[in-house]
Amino acid sequence: MPDRIEKVSAFVIEIPRDVPYLGPLREGEFVNRAGYIVRKGNRTLYPTKDRSVVLRIDTEKGLTGWGETYGIVAPEAVRAIVDDVLAPVLEGRDPAAPAVIHEDLYDLMRVRGFFGGFYGDALAAVDIALWDLLGKSLGVPVSTLLGGRRHDRIPAYVSGLPRATLAERVDFARDWQARGFNGFKFAAVVADEGAEAEIAALREGLGPRARIMADLHWKYTAPEAIRLIRRLEPHGLAFAEAPCAPEDIEGTTLVARSVGVPVALGEELRTVFEWLPRLERRAFGIGQPEMGRTGITEFARIGALCHAYNVEVMPHATIGVGIFMAASLQAASAQQKLPCHEYQHSIFDPNLRLTRPTGARHMACEAGFYVLPDGPGLGVEPSDELFTHAVA
Repeated sequence: MPDRIEKVSAFVIEIPRDVPYLGPLREGEFVNRAGYIVRKGNRTLYPTKDRSVVLRIDTEKGLTGWGETYGIVAPEAVRAIVDDVLAPVLEGRDPAAPAVIHEDLYDLMRVRGFFGGFYGDALAAVDIALWDLLGKSLGVPVSTLLGGRRHDRIPAYVSGLPRATLAERVDFARDWQARGFNGFKFAAVVADEGAEAEIAALREGLGPRARIMADLHWKYTAPEAIRLIRRLEPHGLAFAEAPCAPEDIEGTTLVARSVGVPVALGEELRTVFEWLPRLERRAFGIGQPEMGRTGITEFARIGALCHAYNVEVMPHATIGVGIFMAASLQAASAQQKLPCHEYQHSIFDPNLRLTRPTGARHMACEAGFYVLPDGPGLGVEPSDELFTHAVA
Protein backbone atom coordinates (compact mmCIF):
# COMPACT_ATOMS: atom_id res chain seq x y z
CA MET A 1 0.00 0.00 0.00
CA PRO A 2 1.33 3.49 -0.79
CA ASP A 3 2.15 5.91 1.99
CA ARG A 4 0.16 9.12 2.38
CA ILE A 5 1.01 12.62 3.54
CA GLU A 6 -0.62 13.15 6.92
CA LYS A 7 0.59 16.58 8.03
CA VAL A 8 2.52 19.56 6.65
CA SER A 9 4.01 22.05 9.12
CA ALA A 10 5.96 25.26 8.54
CA PHE A 11 8.22 26.89 11.14
CA VAL A 12 9.75 30.35 11.07
CA ILE A 13 13.28 30.26 12.49
CA GLU A 14 15.08 33.37 13.75
CA ILE A 15 18.73 33.38 14.80
CA PRO A 16 20.58 36.42 16.21
CA ARG A 17 23.86 37.44 14.61
CA ASP A 18 26.59 39.76 15.87
CA VAL A 19 27.32 41.54 12.58
CA PRO A 20 24.60 42.22 9.98
CA TYR A 21 24.80 40.43 6.66
CA LEU A 22 27.32 42.18 4.35
CA GLY A 23 29.11 43.68 7.36
CA PRO A 24 28.72 46.66 9.71
CA LEU A 25 26.25 49.45 8.97
CA ARG A 26 27.52 52.21 6.70
CA GLU A 27 26.82 55.92 7.01
CA GLY A 28 23.12 56.62 6.53
CA GLU A 29 22.07 53.01 7.26
CA PHE A 30 19.93 52.23 10.30
CA VAL A 31 17.82 49.44 11.75
CA ASN A 32 14.08 50.10 11.33
CA ARG A 33 11.34 49.03 13.75
CA ALA A 34 10.92 45.66 11.99
CA GLY A 35 14.62 44.86 12.34
CA TYR A 36 15.59 45.52 8.72
CA ILE A 37 18.24 47.73 7.17
CA VAL A 38 18.35 49.14 3.65
CA ARG A 39 21.83 48.89 2.18
CA LYS A 40 22.57 52.19 0.46
CA GLY A 41 24.84 50.49 -2.05
CA ASN A 42 22.01 48.64 -3.78
CA ARG A 43 18.84 49.98 -2.05
CA THR A 44 17.94 46.46 -0.93
CA LEU A 45 16.36 45.33 2.35
CA TYR A 46 18.29 42.98 4.65
CA PRO A 47 17.44 41.61 8.11
CA THR A 48 19.67 42.06 11.15
CA LYS A 49 18.94 38.44 12.16
CA ASP A 50 19.21 35.23 10.16
CA ARG A 51 15.72 34.02 9.35
CA SER A 52 14.42 31.03 7.47
CA VAL A 53 11.31 28.88 6.98
CA VAL A 54 11.66 25.16 7.75
CA LEU A 55 9.06 22.70 6.48
CA ARG A 56 8.15 19.29 7.92
CA ILE A 57 6.11 16.65 6.11
CA ASP A 58 4.90 13.64 8.11
CA THR A 59 3.41 10.54 6.51
CA GLU A 60 0.91 7.99 7.78
CA LYS A 61 3.67 5.37 7.97
CA GLY A 62 5.77 7.52 10.29
CA LEU A 63 8.35 8.96 7.89
CA THR A 64 9.40 12.63 8.15
CA GLY A 65 10.82 14.77 5.37
CA TRP A 66 12.44 18.15 5.91
CA GLY A 67 12.57 21.16 3.63
CA GLU A 68 13.60 24.79 3.90
CA THR A 69 13.22 27.97 1.91
CA TYR A 70 14.48 31.51 1.74
CA GLY A 71 12.82 33.44 4.56
CA ILE A 72 14.94 36.45 5.43
CA VAL A 73 12.17 38.94 4.57
CA ALA A 74 8.50 38.49 5.62
CA PRO A 75 8.81 34.78 6.44
CA GLU A 76 5.25 34.74 7.72
CA ALA A 77 4.10 35.17 4.11
CA VAL A 78 5.63 31.81 3.23
CA ARG A 79 4.18 30.14 6.31
CA ALA A 80 0.71 31.47 5.47
CA ILE A 81 0.95 30.09 1.92
CA VAL A 82 1.94 26.68 3.25
CA ASP A 83 -0.82 26.59 5.88
CA ASP A 84 -3.64 28.03 3.78
CA VAL A 85 -2.87 26.87 0.24
CA LEU A 86 -0.42 23.98 0.06
CA ALA A 87 -0.99 21.83 3.15
CA PRO A 88 -4.70 21.11 2.45
CA VAL A 89 -3.83 20.04 -1.11
CA LEU A 90 -0.91 17.87 -0.03
CA GLU A 91 -2.69 16.00 2.73
CA GLY A 92 -3.61 12.50 1.59
CA ARG A 93 -1.26 12.42 -1.40
CA ASP A 94 1.34 9.74 -2.01
CA PRO A 95 4.67 11.54 -1.44
CA ALA A 96 6.65 9.25 -3.74
CA ALA A 97 6.46 11.50 -6.84
CA PRO A 98 8.16 14.83 -5.95
CA ALA A 99 8.39 16.18 -9.52
CA VAL A 100 4.73 15.37 -10.26
CA ILE A 101 3.57 17.02 -7.05
CA HIS A 102 5.76 20.05 -7.77
CA GLU A 103 4.09 20.51 -11.16
CA ASP A 104 0.62 20.09 -9.66
CA LEU A 105 1.30 22.69 -6.96
CA TYR A 106 2.79 25.09 -9.48
CA ASP A 107 -0.37 24.87 -11.58
CA LEU A 108 -2.59 25.78 -8.62
CA MET A 109 -1.70 29.47 -8.82
CA ARG A 110 -0.45 29.96 -12.37
CA VAL A 111 -3.51 31.83 -13.60
CA ARG A 112 -3.21 34.25 -10.67
CA GLY A 113 0.30 35.26 -11.64
CA PHE A 114 1.95 33.59 -8.66
CA PHE A 115 4.69 31.78 -10.57
CA GLY A 116 7.47 33.24 -8.43
CA GLY A 117 8.00 35.24 -5.28
CA PHE A 118 6.79 33.89 -1.96
CA TYR A 119 4.69 31.21 -3.65
CA GLY A 120 7.74 29.88 -5.49
CA ASP A 121 9.70 29.92 -2.25
CA ALA A 122 7.01 27.88 -0.50
CA LEU A 123 7.06 25.35 -3.35
CA ALA A 124 10.83 25.01 -2.94
CA ALA A 125 10.48 24.04 0.71
CA VAL A 126 7.80 21.45 -0.07
CA ASP A 127 9.82 20.02 -2.95
CA ILE A 128 12.96 19.59 -0.84
CA ALA A 129 10.98 17.80 1.87
CA LEU A 130 9.40 15.43 -0.65
CA TRP A 131 12.78 14.46 -2.13
CA ASP A 132 14.07 13.95 1.42
CA LEU A 133 11.12 11.62 2.10
CA LEU A 134 11.72 9.66 -1.10
CA GLY A 135 15.41 9.18 -0.33
CA LYS A 136 14.65 8.02 3.21
CA SER A 137 11.96 5.60 2.05
CA LEU A 138 14.43 4.01 -0.39
CA GLY A 139 17.46 4.29 1.89
CA VAL A 140 19.56 6.33 -0.56
CA PRO A 141 20.86 9.93 -0.79
CA VAL A 142 19.03 12.44 -2.97
CA SER A 143 22.06 12.52 -5.29
CA THR A 144 21.37 8.87 -6.15
CA LEU A 145 17.76 9.73 -7.02
CA LEU A 146 19.07 12.43 -9.39
CA GLY A 147 21.14 9.95 -11.38
CA GLY A 148 24.22 9.48 -9.23
CA ARG A 149 26.88 11.42 -7.39
CA ARG A 150 29.79 12.69 -9.49
CA HIS A 151 31.51 14.59 -6.67
CA ASP A 152 32.10 13.46 -3.07
CA ARG A 153 33.91 16.75 -2.45
CA ILE A 154 32.93 20.08 -3.99
CA PRO A 155 35.36 23.03 -4.24
CA ALA A 156 34.13 26.03 -2.24
CA TYR A 157 34.81 29.74 -2.56
CA VAL A 158 34.64 32.16 0.35
CA SER A 159 31.72 34.57 -0.07
CA GLY A 160 31.70 37.90 1.70
CA LEU A 161 34.34 39.72 3.67
CA PRO A 162 32.30 41.30 6.48
CA ARG A 163 34.81 43.70 7.96
CA ALA A 164 34.63 47.47 8.38
CA THR A 165 37.76 48.58 6.49
CA LEU A 166 39.51 47.49 3.31
CA ALA A 167 42.67 46.55 5.21
CA GLU A 168 40.61 44.38 7.56
CA ARG A 169 38.84 42.72 4.64
CA VAL A 170 42.16 41.84 3.01
CA ASP A 171 43.46 40.38 6.27
CA PHE A 172 40.22 38.44 6.67
CA ALA A 173 40.60 36.95 3.16
CA ARG A 174 44.23 36.05 3.89
CA ASP A 175 43.12 34.18 7.01
CA TRP A 176 40.82 32.04 4.88
CA GLN A 177 43.56 31.55 2.31
CA ALA A 178 45.79 30.16 5.08
CA ARG A 179 43.05 27.62 5.81
CA GLY A 180 43.25 26.26 2.27
CA PHE A 181 40.68 28.35 0.36
CA ASN A 182 41.63 29.87 -2.99
CA GLY A 183 38.43 31.61 -4.17
CA PHE A 184 37.07 34.86 -2.70
CA LYS A 185 34.06 36.99 -3.60
CA PHE A 186 33.66 40.58 -2.45
CA ALA A 187 30.48 42.66 -2.43
CA ALA A 188 30.88 45.84 -4.45
CA VAL A 189 27.99 47.52 -2.61
CA VAL A 190 30.05 47.63 0.59
CA ALA A 191 33.41 48.27 -1.08
CA ASP A 192 33.69 51.73 0.46
CA GLU A 193 36.73 52.81 -1.53
CA GLY A 194 35.31 51.49 -4.79
CA ALA A 195 35.35 48.06 -6.43
CA GLU A 196 38.61 48.75 -8.28
CA ALA A 197 40.46 49.63 -5.07
CA GLU A 198 38.91 46.55 -3.42
CA ILE A 199 40.11 44.06 -6.01
CA ALA A 200 43.52 45.73 -6.30
CA ALA A 201 44.10 45.40 -2.56
CA LEU A 202 42.82 41.81 -2.52
CA ARG A 203 45.03 40.86 -5.44
CA GLU A 204 48.08 42.35 -3.75
CA GLY A 205 47.25 40.63 -0.47
CA LEU A 206 46.26 37.22 -1.87
CA GLY A 207 48.78 36.87 -4.67
CA PRO A 208 48.46 36.02 -8.37
CA ARG A 209 46.91 32.55 -8.04
CA ALA A 210 43.84 33.43 -5.97
CA ARG A 211 40.49 33.55 -7.75
CA ILE A 212 38.70 36.83 -6.98
CA MET A 213 35.07 37.44 -7.90
CA ALA A 214 32.90 40.56 -7.62
CA ASP A 215 29.23 40.59 -6.66
CA LEU A 216 27.73 43.74 -8.20
CA HIS A 217 24.29 43.17 -6.62
CA TRP A 218 22.21 44.28 -9.63
CA LYS A 219 23.31 47.87 -9.06
CA TYR A 220 24.42 49.13 -12.48
CA THR A 221 23.10 49.99 -15.90
CA ALA A 222 24.70 48.03 -18.71
CA PRO A 223 27.14 50.82 -19.75
CA GLU A 224 28.13 51.42 -16.12
CA ALA A 225 28.70 47.71 -15.53
CA ILE A 226 30.77 47.34 -18.69
CA ARG A 227 33.05 50.23 -17.74
CA LEU A 228 33.47 48.90 -14.19
CA ILE A 229 34.15 45.29 -15.17
CA ARG A 230 36.72 46.37 -17.75
CA ARG A 231 38.55 48.25 -14.97
CA LEU A 232 38.47 45.14 -12.78
CA GLU A 233 39.67 42.74 -15.46
CA PRO A 234 43.39 43.72 -15.32
CA HIS A 235 43.38 42.63 -11.66
CA GLY A 236 42.43 39.09 -12.64
CA LEU A 237 38.68 39.16 -12.03
CA ALA A 238 37.27 35.61 -12.23
CA PHE A 239 33.62 36.57 -12.79
CA ALA A 240 31.20 39.46 -12.34
CA GLU A 241 27.97 38.55 -10.60
CA ALA A 242 24.59 40.23 -11.09
CA PRO A 243 25.77 43.38 -12.92
CA CYS A 244 22.30 44.73 -13.86
CA ALA A 245 18.76 44.66 -12.53
CA PRO A 246 17.41 41.10 -12.83
CA GLU A 247 14.54 42.23 -15.06
CA ASP A 248 17.00 43.86 -17.51
CA ILE A 249 17.72 40.78 -19.61
CA GLU A 250 18.91 42.76 -22.63
CA GLY A 251 21.21 44.93 -20.52
CA THR A 252 22.78 41.89 -18.88
CA THR A 253 23.20 40.30 -22.31
CA LEU A 254 24.99 43.41 -23.54
CA VAL A 255 27.35 43.24 -20.55
CA ALA A 256 28.08 39.55 -21.16
CA ARG A 257 28.97 40.29 -24.79
CA SER A 258 31.12 43.29 -23.97
CA VAL A 259 33.48 42.06 -21.26
CA GLY A 260 36.27 39.51 -21.14
CA VAL A 261 35.15 37.58 -18.03
CA PRO A 262 32.01 35.51 -17.44
CA VAL A 263 28.87 37.12 -16.08
CA ALA A 264 27.29 35.07 -13.29
CA LEU A 265 23.64 35.21 -12.28
CA GLY A 266 20.65 33.17 -11.20
CA GLU A 267 20.12 33.39 -7.45
CA GLU A 268 16.84 35.28 -7.90
CA LEU A 269 15.44 32.95 -10.59
CA ARG A 270 13.15 30.15 -9.44
CA THR A 271 12.10 28.17 -12.52
CA VAL A 272 13.40 27.00 -15.88
CA PHE A 273 10.93 29.43 -17.45
CA GLU A 274 12.98 32.33 -16.05
CA TRP A 275 16.32 30.74 -16.95
CA LEU A 276 15.55 29.85 -20.56
CA PRO A 277 15.28 33.36 -22.11
CA ARG A 278 18.57 34.34 -20.46
CA LEU A 279 20.29 31.22 -21.73
CA GLU A 280 18.88 31.75 -25.22
CA ARG A 281 20.41 35.24 -25.28
CA ARG A 282 23.73 34.06 -23.77
CA ALA A 283 23.22 36.60 -20.99
CA PHE A 284 25.61 34.78 -18.66
CA GLY A 285 28.39 32.21 -18.61
CA ILE A 286 27.99 30.94 -15.04
CA GLY A 287 24.66 29.82 -13.57
CA GLN A 288 24.02 30.27 -9.85
CA PRO A 289 20.80 28.45 -8.90
CA GLU A 290 19.75 29.02 -5.29
CA MET A 291 18.25 25.87 -3.76
CA GLY A 292 16.25 27.89 -1.24
CA ARG A 293 14.31 29.40 -4.15
CA THR A 294 14.26 26.57 -6.70
CA GLY A 295 13.82 23.38 -4.73
CA ILE A 296 15.41 20.18 -6.01
CA THR A 297 13.13 19.55 -9.00
CA GLU A 298 13.74 22.96 -10.58
CA PHE A 299 17.42 22.93 -9.58
CA ALA A 300 17.95 19.66 -11.47
CA ARG A 301 16.07 20.97 -14.51
CA ILE A 302 18.04 24.22 -14.46
CA GLY A 303 21.26 22.23 -14.25
CA ALA A 304 20.28 20.15 -17.27
CA LEU A 305 19.38 23.31 -19.19
CA CYS A 306 22.72 24.92 -18.35
CA HIS A 307 24.49 21.74 -19.43
CA ALA A 308 22.71 21.88 -22.79
CA TYR A 309 23.95 25.46 -23.27
CA ASN A 310 27.49 24.60 -22.11
CA VAL A 311 27.16 26.90 -19.08
CA GLU A 312 28.91 26.07 -15.83
CA VAL A 313 26.87 25.72 -12.64
CA MET A 314 28.21 27.33 -9.46
CA PRO A 315 25.33 27.13 -6.97
CA HIS A 316 24.45 30.12 -4.82
CA ALA A 317 24.26 29.90 -1.02
CA THR A 318 22.18 32.23 1.10
CA ILE A 319 20.94 32.64 4.67
CA GLY A 320 19.50 29.39 6.01
CA VAL A 321 19.74 26.86 8.82
CA GLY A 322 21.39 24.16 6.69
CA ILE A 323 18.50 22.09 5.33
CA PHE A 324 18.46 23.63 1.84
CA MET A 325 22.25 23.84 1.96
CA ALA A 326 22.37 20.05 2.27
CA ALA A 327 19.86 19.80 -0.59
CA SER A 328 22.06 22.07 -2.71
CA LEU A 329 25.12 19.91 -2.08
CA GLN A 330 23.16 16.76 -2.95
CA ALA A 331 21.83 18.20 -6.21
CA ALA A 332 25.11 19.91 -7.10
CA SER A 333 27.07 16.69 -6.65
CA ALA A 334 25.10 15.17 -9.53
CA GLN A 335 26.09 17.99 -11.92
CA GLN A 336 28.81 17.40 -14.52
CA LYS A 337 30.22 20.93 -14.84
CA LEU A 338 30.64 22.04 -11.24
CA PRO A 339 33.76 24.19 -10.71
CA CYS A 340 32.72 25.24 -7.20
CA HIS A 341 29.90 26.08 -4.80
CA GLU A 342 29.47 29.31 -2.84
CA TYR A 343 30.45 29.13 0.85
CA GLN A 344 28.72 31.58 3.17
CA HIS A 345 31.11 31.12 6.08
CA SER A 346 29.24 33.49 8.40
CA ILE A 347 26.12 31.35 8.00
CA PHE A 348 27.19 27.77 7.28
CA ASP A 349 29.67 27.32 10.12
CA PRO A 350 27.76 28.81 13.08
CA ASN A 351 24.51 27.20 11.95
CA LEU A 352 25.99 23.71 11.51
CA ARG A 353 24.91 22.92 15.07
CA LEU A 354 21.28 23.33 13.97
CA THR A 355 21.38 20.12 11.91
CA ARG A 356 22.63 16.60 12.53
CA PRO A 357 23.52 13.82 10.09
CA THR A 358 21.12 11.02 9.21
CA GLY A 359 24.14 8.79 8.54
CA ALA A 360 27.67 8.51 9.89
CA ARG A 361 29.03 11.74 8.36
CA HIS A 362 27.79 15.31 8.59
CA MET A 363 28.31 17.92 5.87
CA ALA A 364 31.32 20.19 6.38
CA CYS A 365 33.40 22.81 4.59
CA GLU A 366 37.12 22.61 5.29
CA ALA A 367 40.38 23.38 3.47
CA GLY A 368 38.57 24.70 0.41
CA PHE A 369 36.09 21.84 -0.07
CA TYR A 370 32.59 20.86 0.96
CA VAL A 371 32.22 17.29 2.20
CA LEU A 372 28.77 15.79 1.65
CA PRO A 373 26.77 13.92 4.29
CA ASP A 374 26.44 10.20 3.66
CA GLY A 375 22.98 9.45 5.07
CA PRO A 376 19.74 8.81 3.17
CA GLY A 377 17.62 11.64 1.82
CA LEU A 378 19.26 15.01 2.33
CA GLY A 379 21.72 13.43 4.73
CA VAL A 380 20.81 15.89 7.48
CA GLU A 381 17.83 16.71 9.67
CA PRO A 382 17.15 19.42 12.28
CA SER A 383 18.87 19.13 15.63
CA ASP A 384 16.96 19.70 18.85
CA GLU A 385 18.53 23.15 19.14
CA LEU A 386 16.97 24.36 15.89
CA PHE A 387 13.49 24.62 17.34
CA THR A 388 14.64 26.69 20.29
CA HIS A 389 14.86 29.43 17.62
CA ALA A 390 11.32 28.90 16.30
CA VAL A 391 9.02 31.92 16.24
CA ALA A 392 5.49 31.23 17.46
